[in-house]
Amino acid sequence: MTNRERERKTLDFAKQSELDGRGSIEETFYPWVLTTQRFKKEGMPADIADGARDITNDLDGNAESQKEKYFPVAWGEGVMEYEKYLGFDPVRRIHFVLPFRRFEEKIIEKTPEHTVRQDVFGRYLELKTGGQVETEYRSVVDPDEPEQWEKLKAHAIKELELYTDEAIYQAYAPLKEGHDRGDYSIRLHLEGFFWTPRELMNFEPVLYAFYDAPELLHDINDFICQVYKEKTMKVIEILQPDVVYFNEDLSGVNGPLISPDTFDEFVGSYYRELIPMLKERGVGNVIVDTDGQFEALIPNFIAAGVDGFLPMDVNAGMDIVKIREKFPKLKFIGGYNKLEIAKGKAAIDAEFDRILPVIRGGGYIPGADHQVPPSASLEDYKYYIHRLSEVMKQAGADIK
Repeated sequence: MTNRERERKTLDFAKQSELDGRGSIEETFYPWVLTTQRFKKEGMPADIADGARDITNDLDGNAESQKEKYFPVAWGEGVMEYEKYLGFDPVRRIHFVLPFRRFEEKIIEKTPEHTVRQDVFGRYLELKTGGQVETEYRSVVDPDEPEQWEKLKAHAIKELELYTDEAIYQAYAPLKEGHDRGDYSIRLHLEGFFWTPRELMNFEPVLYAFYDAPELLHDINDFICQVYKEKTMKVIEILQPDVVYFNEDLSGVNGPLISPDTFDEFVGSYYRELIPMLKERGVGNVIVDTDGQFEALIPNFIAAGVDGFLPMDVNAGMDIVKIREKFPKLKFIGGYNKLEIAKGKAAIDAEFDRILPVIRGGGYIPGADHQVPPSASLEDYKYYIHRLSEVMKQAGADIK
């Protein structure tokens, strides 16, 4: 059985007897740089630890890295090699970036009082002289100044000239042979319809905008949806990712930040447009990445065509055992309390015992419920992976 086949079967509720000995052994997210640097000090080879980079680390302005500006593909190789070194099944992570989500990083203003810089996402960040923490100085789009979005959209339309069929093919097609052969699964990361306006406006302004500037929000999301329909589908036609996942992060520890009705109008309606197109082109699963306690919105996500969720934030109250009882066909990636890894073997074992019923029920690839923090030692993380490989021999055991 190939890695790709195993992932599809694991998520598609295959019986234990159909999995050739075990379910998929994967991690939820690419690693936190602080964690890989700790692992390097504890014996991980430097080339492995340093190769597992965040995608934005590769945007250093040279011609080669600019190929990664909107079609980040090459960076995922280092992450995959890091995971293979640790014993995970190979997953090739790729992104498709919207044409208004990458900017030149530069200093905007420097005075005796502060330094203001533009980051890769276009935000202005302020560092007070003598301070250590940057704070937001200006968002990319102020909902009270819709002309800022119009200017940004005009910039994006110009940038779309770079999204030629040839450029897309050159970026993603080199992964096709290995993917078709089953050497690795492909996980395509997209930015969603709550996440992106929130990134442009920041938390509080975007929440007011649902009431005060609904036309602006719809214009932003209409544009995003059109880019996905016209350009991202060309990627899908080349590779057919096994998982497409959308960043949303639309909840806090006390529940969703928007109501079900608001979700249906401003988020779910766009999923209804896109997901059938993704599935028609061979996408295996559409998963939503959201932190926080979002249980109240699960029926709305399901109605919009979403297959499941990651990372299932335990410390925000997302208990996958209870959620699975309520939604028996819902799929999960993640759901393992990342904070337990640093507590040692007994805590690691106990956390696997907690989620074992869901593993045995299928449709689940366990992983950390966000990036593994640097509080975890390499020794403890390796033990966690060893135990993961053992419990995944029980994947689908309870499916009749």
